[in-house]
Amino acid sequence: MLSRKDLVTLNLEFHTGKLANPGSLEFALDQAQRSRDWLKSTAYLVRAIVSDHVFEDGNKRTAAAIIATSIDLRNLSYNKEKIDRTVLKISAKSIKDTRKLSRLIKNVIE
Repeated sequence: MLSRKDLVTLNLEFHTGKLANPGSLEFALDQAQRSRDWLKSTAYLVRAIVSDHVFEDGNKRTAAAIIATSIDLRNLSYNKEKIDRTVLKISAKSIKDTRKLSRLIKNVIE
């Protein structure tokens, strides 16, 4: 499971790591930790970061990095281009349903 520090570190790859909506991040982390399903946990984090703009900038890139990292932690293969397209789709369509987000994330696994 990714921690708050992990998420900030991922955002530092793209921006300053400065939080714009810490309450949403804390809620998402709490929900993610309660779930035994890693896809659902990842979906909570992605939803908060993309929909609630947790960071000042770099939210979509951070969300893509979270998906890739979560998959890497399970030693699974994925298609990076699919991750990028998935995050753009989540953002463009304002997808917030964690079940749908979990399915979208699962679809990037090869």
